[in-house]
Amino acid sequence: MLATKADRVPAGEQWLHEVKWDGVRVLVDVRDAVARMTSRNDNNVTPAWPDLSVPPLGERDLLVDGEVIALNERGIPDFRVLQHRMHVRNAADAARLVRSVPATLMVFDLLRLDGEDLTDRPLEERRALLEGLPLADSKWQVPAAYDDGDMLFTATLQQGLEGVVSKRRGSRYRFDTRSDDWRKLAHRHRGSFVVGGWRPQVGTTDRLASLLVGEPTPEGLMYRGRVGSGIAGATGVRLAALLEPYAAAASPFADEVPRVDAAGTFWVEPRVVVDIDTHGLGYDRLRQPSFQGVRDDLFPEDLR
Repeated sequence: MLATKADRVPAGEQWLHEVKWDGVRVLVDVRDAVARMTSRNDNNVTPAWPDLSVPPLGERDLLVDGEVIALNERGIPDFRVLQHRMHVRNAADAARLVRSVPATLMVFDLLRLDGEDLTDRPLEERRALLEGLPLADSKWQVPAAYDDGDMLFTATLQQGLEGVVSKRRGSRYRFDTRSDDWRKLAHRHRGSFVVGGWRPQVGTTDRLASLLVGEPTPEGLMYRGRVGSGIAGATGVRLAALLEPYAAAASPFADEVPRVDAAGTFWVEPRVVVDIDTHGLGYDRLRQPSFQGVRDDLFPEDLR
């Protein structure tokens, strides 16, 4: 069951609200003490998660919906950390990664228990049964649900989490359905960054299509990513004219720019500050960045 995008957190007593995790969605089917984990496209991903595929309730029959998460160095759930594990199918490699990239299964719905199909029961009944399972000391955790959606929205924004998922208390579970009974709202965070280069449109040398931006630090200008969204038409023309006087022969970034981003880039002196909307905080690279405008009122040194 999938959530629809929302432009605000729904209000009212009929809604429960949960943290939106930045992880890998899975269904876990446990029969005869054997767990099978499947992805959204119904692929068997059990070999990638040997630490999570050991049923914490032994031979008890159940089917749960949840999300595999792993924390980055800042203690924030980070999908990119999981990429080291999610495609592994070799048992030895998977066992090694269990130690270096520990994961947790956040179980947020219970669909079958002891052979009984629970999908036609209201969400709050399914949650009550789920919260009654003895999972506290296992790799399977049941995340909290909250009555106050606005509070959770503010808290997740401040903590740099991905967002909020709101669910109707009385909703039934429907497989392979994107339902309005579940609504998701991801955070967008705005920050100011310094332009260090630009990339032209494919097949051209003068039509600006994306910016390479960085963050001033005591170690120098650190590369944070390439921004193409929000730059089109007249916006690209204006940016190209603005950056032309600052053309430089070499990268202004103190760290190495990935080859895929550096190829074909025109470097500039780090003089222009721009505002960027991004998805999530606490990452070395901007996630789903979107150009919002030039900050004529800020200099690079103002960002240190």
